[in-house]
Amino acid sequence: MSALLKVYLLFWILKNIVGFNFTAVRSSVGVLENLPPPHKLIMITLNTNYTLSWTWNQLDTESLDVSFTTQYVGKYELKYKRKIPNWSIACEGTAHRSCDLTKLDLHHLGTYMLRVRANVNGHHSDWAELEFFPDRDADLGPPSKVHLIPAENNLDVVISDPLTSTNSTMKDLLGDLYYHILYWERSADSQPIRTQTFNSSANVVTLPNLKAWTWYCVRVQSRTEYYLKRSRFTPPQCLQTEGNTPWWQVVLCFIGSLITCFLVIMLLVYSTVWCYKTLKGVLYPSNQLPSHFLRYQCDSPGSDIPRLLTPDSQSELLCDNVTICPEPVVLEIRSPPAVPSSPPGLEPDSRHSRQDSGSSGDSGVYSSGGSSNLQPSSHVSKGVPKLWKGPFDFEQTLFELWLIGPECHRHHNYLL
Repeated sequence: MSALLKVYLLFWILKNIVGFNFTAVRSSVGVLENLPPPHKLIMITLNTNYTLSWTWNQLDTESLDVSFTTQYVGKYELKYKRKIPNWSIACEGTAHRSCDLTKLDLHHLGTYMLRVRANVNGHHSDWAELEFFPDRDADLGPPSKVHLIPAENNLDVVISDPLTSTNSTMKDLLGDLYYHILYWERSADSQPIRTQTFNSSANVVTLPNLKAWTWYCVRVQSRTEYYLKRSRFTPPQCLQTEGNTPWWQVVLCFIGSLITCFLVIMLLVYSTVWCYKTLKGVLYPSNQLPSHFLRYQCDSPGSDIPRLLTPDSQSELLCDNVTICPEPVVLEIRSPPAVPSSPPGLEPDSRHSRQDSGSSGDSGVYSSGGSSNLQPSSHVSKGVPKLWKGPFDFEQTLFELWLIGPECHRHHNYLL
């Protein structure tokens, strides 16, 4: 009984699996037999750059590997029914929903038929076709470049032609190509005040009737009249016009240039002189050592190589402070001439008083040798000339100290 149950369960499972596979295969085969063709074919163009784009519904075939094939042929070949048209392949086996036709170099004045189909595992959909006439259907591009040049009170607009896929001018394909120029005066808030237009087929256009020293903005559009093609405008470009320069500005610029040149030249001269003096003071100092000092700074009297003190020198330097003073002058004091005897009738006190006043009028200090009638002082300082006693001791002492100097007075023990 259990064996029969197992066999029954096995047959039931196999039946369900086989039935499931049969349903999946039948569904897949039905989808492949009815592949939907691409739809919404459009051309994306600019001058001579052409790209065919399409959409395709893949809701029922998400797990399938889908590719597309694109072909083209001249429309004139389809007019001959007895002759089979020769379709050329543009793209084959691509998974993208687009095909670039630029590389095919389609003639600008020709008419072509384009077709696309989907491919899945050897099955093909129906063809989806589109007619394409480049001269009529291709979009026109704006100028490749626009440049503004001031021309006194006016502006020169230099326009470069739109280019093909081979970088040649579109004027070779469109004989009626011209440019629509839109320009306006720019205000403080960058809003156009009054828009003006100018049409020209030339590549250099001068905008007339402009104000001097005023900002103007320009945009350019390419146009043809046969199929009424209009390109998009170029981005706005702004430039300020020029005018006659006032005389005071010319004079001011000239004076400013002269002052600037003068300051630069003076700075260069000052820098050169300063560098010269600095180098001369370093290399050739004005204060030179005495010759008897330079003699002991060299190894030998005729050598220019200075003697250097080496760290391993065994000699020991003994130094002490020495003050050099001039040799003191030996001063001698001579007594004034003898006072004549007083006439009769004068008192001795008045005679002494006259002698004292005469002595105070003449110091009696001389540098020449001679004798003195005054008695020398019993006290003589060491290293200092002898000072004599008498009525001139105080003034004479001050004079001697002034000659010797305070330094010698403090270091009199160095005097011989």
